[in-house]
Amino acid sequence: MPKTKLTLSVDDAVIRKAKRFSVRNNTSISQLVTRFLASLEDAEGGAMPVVSSLTGILPSEVTREEYRAHLRQKHGA
Repeated sequence: MPKTKLTLSVDDAVIRKAKRFSVRNNTSISQLVTRFLASLEDAEGGAMPVVSSLTGILPSEVTREEYRAHLRQKHGA
């Protein structure tokens, strides 16, 4: 499968933890991210348990569109 370069913005502390983890587990951060992203959906396209556990973390009084608008403003998109 062809690979594509991806640029991410991650907190310094998280990067340090990821580097330590990758060294201890003889892997790369790219492999860690790839495995995580691949785990987001099952074979049928449904959400995996880790993703399903995030459902409902947005307060009920905030609509999805309000949150999307907040993210666009925050990240300048």
